[in-house]
Amino acid sequence: MSWDFFVPVYVGDLVKIGGINQYVVQDVVPPKQLPAHLSKFKASLRSKGPMCILEHFDTGYSVLQYVLNTAWSDLVNGLAVSLPPLFISTSFTASERKESLNAVKMAVFLLCKLTESFESDSYRQSIVMAPGKGGKKSKAGERLLQWDSEREQVLQALIQLLQLDICSLWSLSLVEEEFISCCCYKLLENPTISHVKSKPTRDCIIHLLGLLIKKYNHLLGASVKVIQLLQHFEQLSSVFAQGVYVWSSEYGVRAIIGEVLREIGQKSNEELTREGSGVKAFASFLTELGALVPELMIPYISVLITHLEGESHTMRVAVCEVLGEILVKVLCGDGLDESGKADRDRYFDTLQEHLHDTHSHVRARVLQVYTRIVNSKALPLCKYSEVMELAVGRLMDKSINAVKSAIQLLAAFIAHNPYSCKLSSEDLKKPLEKEMAKLKEMKEKLEEKAPEAVIKASELWAAMEPELLVTVEAELDSDSAIEKEQSEDEEEEDVEQEEDDDDMATAVRIAQCLLFGVWRCFYLNFHFVIIWLFQGSDEDSPEFSQNVPPTPQKEEAEKDNGELKKQEMLVQYLQDTETFALQVERAISVINAMLYWKTTSVVQEAVQFCVTVCEFSVANSVSGVRKMLPLVWSTDTAIKDAVVQAYRRLYLNPQGDTVRMKAQTLVDSLSELIVDASLGTIQCLEEIVSEYFISTVVQVLWERFTGKRETSVLHKRAAVLLLGMAARAEREVVLSNLDTLCSVALGEKVTEDFLLARDAVITICSITDHQSKGVPFRLQQDHQLFTCLTQAIADGNHPYWQSFMEQAVRLIYFLAESPDQLCSMLLQRSARLLLDQIAEAVSCTCLAQLLALCGCVAFWQVSHLERSVSAELRRRRGETEEQEEKEKANESTMEEELGLMGASAEDTEAELIRKICETELLAEENLLSAFLPLLVKVCSSPGRYSHPQLTTAACLALSQYMMISPAVCEENIRLMFTVLERSTFPVVRANAIIALGDLTVRFPNLLEPWTQNLYARLSDEVPSVRQTAVTVLTQLVLKDVLKVKGQVSEVAVLLIDPEPHITSLALNFFNELATKDNAIYNLLPDIISRLSDPERGMSSEDFNTIMKQLFSYITKERQTESLVEKLCQRFRTAKTERQWCDLAMSLSLLSMCERGFKRLQECWECYSDKLTEPGVYQPLLSIMAKLRRGSKLQFKPILAL
Repeated sequence: MSWDFFVPVYVGDLVKIGGINQYVVQDVVPPKQLPAHLSKFKASLRSKGPMCILEHFDTGYSVLQYVLNTAWSDLVNGLAVSLPPLFISTSFTASERKESLNAVKMAVFLLCKLTESFESDSYRQSIVMAPGKGGKKSKAGERLLQWDSEREQVLQALIQLLQLDICSLWSLSLVEEEFISCCCYKLLENPTISHVKSKPTRDCIIHLLGLLIKKYNHLLGASVKVIQLLQHFEQLSSVFAQGVYVWSSEYGVRAIIGEVLREIGQKSNEELTREGSGVKAFASFLTELGALVPELMIPYISVLITHLEGESHTMRVAVCEVLGEILVKVLCGDGLDESGKADRDRYFDTLQEHLHDTHSHVRARVLQVYTRIVNSKALPLCKYSEVMELAVGRLMDKSINAVKSAIQLLAAFIAHNPYSCKLSSEDLKKPLEKEMAKLKEMKEKLEEKAPEAVIKASELWAAMEPELLVTVEAELDSDSAIEKEQSEDEEEEDVEQEEDDDDMATAVRIAQCLLFGVWRCFYLNFHFVIIWLFQGSDEDSPEFSQNVPPTPQKEEAEKDNGELKKQEMLVQYLQDTETFALQVERAISVINAMLYWKTTSVVQEAVQFCVTVCEFSVANSVSGVRKMLPLVWSTDTAIKDAVVQAYRRLYLNPQGDTVRMKAQTLVDSLSELIVDASLGTIQCLEEIVSEYFISTVVQVLWERFTGKRETSVLHKRAAVLLLGMAARAEREVVLSNLDTLCSVALGEKVTEDFLLARDAVITICSITDHQSKGVPFRLQQDHQLFTCLTQAIADGNHPYWQSFMEQAVRLIYFLAESPDQLCSMLLQRSARLLLDQIAEAVSCTCLAQLLALCGCVAFWQVSHLERSVSAELRRRRGETEEQEEKEKANESTMEEELGLMGASAEDTEAELIRKICETELLAEENLLSAFLPLLVKVCSSPGRYSHPQLTTAACLALSQYMMISPAVCEENIRLMFTVLERSTFPVVRANAIIALGDLTVRFPNLLEPWTQNLYARLSDEVPSVRQTAVTVLTQLVLKDVLKVKGQVSEVAVLLIDPEPHITSLALNFFNELATKDNAIYNLLPDIISRLSDPERGMSSEDFNTIMKQLFSYITKERQTESLVEKLCQRFRTAKTERQWCDLAMSLSLLSMCERGFKRLQECWECYSDKLTEPGVYQPLLSIMAKLRRGSKLQFKPILAL
């Protein structure tokens, strides 16, 4: 054979005339003749084997040029199956070796190129081909499935071939790179190579490349190819990560990791910026490789760390992920040497630096890396406090993802902390102070003891050596001649010894002098010194240390030092625990506030954090769990579900072997929630737990309530409230046990626990929630329940009597027949008891209770008329209309057709109710009217009636009387506002605000002139009054009861209130107001004028703080433009320099746009004469600076003018 086959770079090069003895394709078979030639090729392949490729290569090349859709499968399979067996024999002559080499090159080249062509064709078909209808598969689909099943056979054949010793076919066993590179890289370009279905193909390619790298010196070529493919095909990151792992572990080629990492590390910022998707592929590759072989990446980490200073945040994230994997899987535990610890600390410092990265995605991912480290318990104890402080700081991050990651990290800290979270920082202070005092005392005792000077032998020798040398030299002068002779005789023998250890020789001479000289008496003292010189240092001579007997003083000193070290460790532990507890408390307070953020994902993370801290019994963890409870009413389904699942996980997952044990566990959990819970909390819980009241649970609750099972008073109250929740689902739970409730909670011992009686009344009221459209369920006046209630109300005298009385009167109006008569008798009985005391001395408390009872009866009487009586009238009218319709089925009037009859009837009923309220409730024959003058007198004479409870009850009762009719309200409105402004009791002012808010809803026209007086309470000196005022006004404004006017500036002042809770309420007010169209935009000019009024005296810092918050709601460009004009016009009317400065500062807070700036230029005359004032000039200058940074190119020349 006179020619050689060279693997071409491009397929078309084979038809070009090449070098000497280079094979060139002579005959490219036309497509029409190709099937016949292909048949000959396959026949020859069956008969002669793969050596026939030497004769039929042109046919194979023609197949590459004109890829046929048929008959290619047999050719590829034939080549794949017949190649490996051909080279099992290793004995070849020179000519046979040349023929075999050409055959191998041709066959592998043809096989690889055909495989690549078929792979590309199959991928195009998979995209274009539509799924067949009726379950029939198209021919293209069958070919696609055929190739999918045979692709692995081809790759396996190549693997078998390369496993053979085919290197001997080449001269000097050097296989050219072109032959190696043509094998399988093209298959990796298929976008589906990373899919699960392509795993067999992917594994074959990885092993094929592993053989090439190990046996065929393809290391550098493979590393370059990996980088090139990653630059263009992002999906290959996971493939090559798995490949590098296999090559380094199974094939032992660890150098491939260094080559690839060095290539990536040498990428400049400019290259990474240009490559785009390649950066993502590099980053994903590094991350996955770090997860697979973190220990092998440590030697090359310095190459990658350079990317932490680069501009690509994706690469920074990848490097941080690699560092995290190394810290989790390699540099962890207590068995690290000093070098490992130094590397670990350096990597942690690097991660901590990037918690402050400029890109939010990097900050979030680094926090996630720390979460993985903490969950793996790989964070050193010395880093806990530092990292946790950084995590708490990231809770204030502007990025939502960073905030969520910080919450997850803090939850991991709590789940895996080495300290005790059950104690709060306050609980830890006393033990810490005690142990610190003990440590101080121990140190003082040790200082008082005069320690004996302990001098080491080496130190003693160093001190005495000069004097000894002088003495020895003096003694040796007399015998110098003799010593000289002796030294000459022994010189040759001692040279080597003197060179080895001069100190030893010196010691020998000194010892000899001491034995025979004047210092002989010191021999025994220096004996051990000489031994040390021969045997080494104190530490290296255990025999020497063993020979020295321990002294009692030394033992006592060692014992004291040991105790001191233990105490220091204990103090340090307590200090670290206190620091950790403080950080946890800070985190809990911040995350609890996040429960009401508008971002759903943050709220979900906050809920999960609250669950975690509660599960680990962290101090103050229940606060978050209770705070998130109202979110069960959230309109966001995801938030509601998160809260429901949290409560089910914490409290509604009972443990026990039997149904009864599970019921008892469930009741215990629910009781803990109910204890000391507010009515709002109880309503929220009812939304969650209603489905858990099975019969066994109800039985356990009754046992606790009745005392059959020993339980505390608090848990007894919780049981009766839980029974009320169960009754809302099934009324018979309570209705069938009314006698039990009355005897236990409302019987003779009712005065001992009015709170239990109140909760029992609330539970009984729950049966009224099942009122149907039929005749309402009511009990007779002589029922035992009402007897017990009236007796308890009339005879009660207890701090909790008020709350019990209110619920009892409510129950009477809900359940009793003719409740007005029953309450009238109750008032007569209470008044008679009070009159009986006149002869002695009337108690202010008793009078206050009577007035409170009057007000409560008046309020519920009105409610009964408008609720129950009105509903009953409608029901009866409905029955009458139904009956009349049956009688007049075929008759209709115009009014009925227009629906006017029902409307006029409802108006008549409403008018009837109003008439009863205005004329009958306070008529002379009605008992309620007898108490109104007394109420007015008590409220109008605060000097005479100064008792706090009496004044509070009278003012509240008067406001309830005012609800009866407009006439009563108008008569007493001035008195009510006088009480609001002048009362010395904060509770009276707070109650008056609430009452006036209700009156505003009922009689808006009467209260409208007094709006300013309501706003005035926002500046009350008592925080509780301000809090009540802002809460009431928020409800009135948001429900459109009050018109939003300039008085809202008083609410704006609360944005800087010293009380955080009031500030949050004011912020919530403006957040809700911002949802109304243009509400804040319309109010801003007036708010600015009122707050900048010199008479108010507000500081510029407070003004700026308020304005920053208010201007954050102005987001529309048109609103900004309009506000610029309005604020500029106000420069003309502003009288003081302070007002000018405030207006200028307000302008600078706007998100100025190009149109707004043009409007600012148009209003130049309004403020031009004020620019000499620095407080005006600087804010306007800042507007220019902002616009220059973010403006368009065509707008910048205008700014430069």
